This record gives sequence, C-alpha cells and structure tokens, in this order.
Amino acid sequence: MKKIYLDQASTSFPKAPSAADMVYQYLSGFAVNVNRGGYETAYSVEEQIYDTREQLCRLFHFKDCRNVIFTGNITASLNILLKGLLKNGDHVLVSAMEHNAVMRPLTQLLSHGVTFDRIPCGTDGSMDPESVESLIRPNTKVLVCLHASNVCGTILPVREIGHLCRKHGIFFILDTAQTAGILPVDMEKMNIDALAFTGHKGLRGPQGIGGFLIRPELAQLVEPLLSGGTGSISHTEEIPAFLPDRFEPGTPNIPGILGLHAALNDLENSSKNDFFEISMENNSGKNLFQRSIKNSSTDDLFQSSMEQIFRKEMHLTQYFLDGITRMDPEEKEIRIIGKKDTNGRCAVVSLQTLNLDMAQAAFELDSNYGIMTRVGLHCAPNAHKTLGTYPAGTIRFSFGQDNTEEELDTALHALAEITGCPYKGENHHGI
Repeated sequence: MKKIYLDQASTSFPKAPSAADMVYQYLSGFAVNVNRGGYETAYSVEEQIYDTREQLCRLFHFKDCRNVIFTGNITASLNILLKGLLKNGDHVLVSAMEHNAVMRPLTQLLSHGVTFDRIPCGTDGSMDPESVESLIRPNTKVLVCLHASNVCGTILPVREIGHLCRKHGIFFILDTAQTAGILPVDMEKMNIDALAFTGHKGLRGPQGIGGFLIRPELAQLVEPLLSGGTGSISHTEEIPAFLPDRFEPGTPNIPGILGLHAALNDLENSSKNDFFEISMENNSGKNLFQRSIKNSSTDDLFQSSMEQIFRKEMHLTQYFLDGITRMDPEEKEIRIIGKKDTNGRCAVVSLQTLNLDMAQAAFELDSNYGIMTRVGLHCAPNAHKTLGTYPAGTIRFSFGQDNTEEELDTALHALAEITGCPYKGENHHGI
C-alpha cells in the first residue's frame, strides 16, 4: 500500500533534495567541530555556517548575520526569548491561537510574577488588529504570536500587529513555525524585534535545528538560559557579551545547520527552475507577495520561490476544500473547521467527523488507505477552544509542494468511504 503523507504541518516530507546529501557528506567526510579547531577543515565548516546565517538574513530581510542564533528547535528559541526577557511585573499579549511552545513557557512564568492576556480571535482563527490596543497596559513588554495557525491555517495580521507594537513601544516576537519558507516575512517592514524559526517544516531541512533572529536592542535585554564554552574569549569565565556566542554555548548541531544550509540553497535557487505553473482562480496570495515571479530580481530569489510554493499549496488546499464541500455540502458527516476558502490561510485544513470518532477515523485512514494525518489537539488547546473544537480536537490534513491532486483524491475517497459520504473525483491537471 502506497503511503500518502499529509502531515506537513508537523514536519515536511520529502526534505529538500540536497539536505540529506549534505548531512551525509559532513558526517562521513569532515565531521570536525567549529570555533575550536585551528585548521583549514574547521574553518571551511565555520564558513558554511556563516553562509547559513547570511541566507537566513536574506530570507527574513534582516541586516546583521551576527544576530542569527541557532538552537535545537523553535520551542527552544521561544523559551530563550521569553524566559530570558520577562521579569516580575511584566505583562505579555498573545493571540488566542497560540501553540504550547509559547503558552507553556508563559504559564511557567506566572509563578514568577509575569502575566499575560489573550487577544481574541474569531471562530475561524482570524484576528482583528484593532482589538489589540485595548489590552495594552503600561507594563506590557512584549507581544508574541504565531504567523499562521498550526490547527486551521489562518494567517494573523502580522504587519498591522508590528505597527501597533512599534507605536506603543512594545517588543514584537513572531513564531514562524508554519510559514518560514512559504510566506514572505520582512522583519524591517513588519517591525519584528525577534523572529523564531524552525528548519524542518517549510524550509525542508532536517529535524533538530531552529533558531531566532534578534534586534540588538532586544538582545541586550535577554539573559541567556544556557552558558558554557564557546571557543571565544576563553581567558574569562564570563559569558560573552557579543552575538552569536552569547546564546550559542557548546557544540552546535553542525549536521543540522549544514542540512539547513543545503535546503536554503535549494529554496533560493528553485525559482530558476520553474518547477510548476499554476493559474490561481482566486486572489488568495495577492496581498502576501508584492512582485510577480517573472519580474523578480536576482536579489530576491527566496520570494520568487516562495510565491511558487505558496501558489501550489493553495491550489491543493482549494482542491481539497472543494472536494469536502462536494462530498458533504450540508456538513452532516464532515465539518470544515476555520476558513472555508484559501483567503488568508496556509495549507493546513482541520476537519471533524461528526458521526465517527476522530481517532478511529485517523486510524482507518492510515491503516486502510496509507494516509498519514494528525488527530487531536495539536499542542494548541486554546486554539481549539477558540475554534469551538475543544476537547475533541480535529483531524488535520496539511499539504506541501510535493503533494499531488491524485493523493488528495485518494484521501477524499477514503474520507467518503469511512464516513458514508458520496464522492466523485475531478480530472487532474498534472500537479
């Protein structure tokens, strides 16, 4: 039985074509350490790590690659930023859609005198940025939110949020777990003070590598959570004051960084290959990308590549949503959670099977049809409360650039069979 991977929001698969080769080459050929070895091979690896920092600056429109910090994952990044910054008496604003990568650290900090308020979101996961200002207090120090929901795919109004944060002198931290490598993020234009990323989702790198980019004025306020050897200023036992060393003690995940480097190379260069053409029948990406693929300059290859990826993922998302709607237009058996179209969303779709236990439905999809999804609360209980799906949760289908209409048809037919709904697939277009 062929396996169909529709859990891209958890981790991407397949990975970028060059990522595995790069990891293997490093581990089998030159697995030296960095910042410790005084020889050419170590310097060569250090140079590739430096290049990776520069790539991330280009991707997120950030100026100083010294302020690109590598961590084990985006959860570690958010913990460093929140626990290193917040002190007794500080107040935080979060969206009602947050992942536990944000909410568990903040809940821990409650016992240290930190408080937070949730910015309300609609039952489709959307946020009205005008609702933010009424929640701002004199002691509000930071607003932290995700770029897009890992439960229903809804994109939050990041540009407007950043503008409000700058207006009121509040730091803005953005969680890009679901959007890095898929949607454009401009730290300068969006007034983002710290951006947390993971390498293994939209960037299609290996697991175990993430990081954050941080403005100097915020970095000087964040106390490191870990300390140790950095290979620099070894004459002192004090933590280095300069970046990235201040936040990167110990041996880094060099295979992960180099795998991410290769994946970023693939992403940056993929726009040259024109790997697919899709005509969009709606304007779901119109306000997210500000230049066309054909007119992109060589200085912004990342944006051209992401536009192609996003268009394909939205095509697949619309195809899947249309199939569910045709299958059960009155939602007697299957309910779409969140937005019903592709406006203002990424390629994450949550469903509820109304007359079939969702864990059983997910089990049957996998065991009988080879379709891999994720069922439950997706580490985001308050998002489900906002969407009206708590405590039951949802079955989540999430798509990537390598998925096909044929795979989605198989998933739709499988859903029809296990729920008793009729479904007739459409003609494919070779996607």
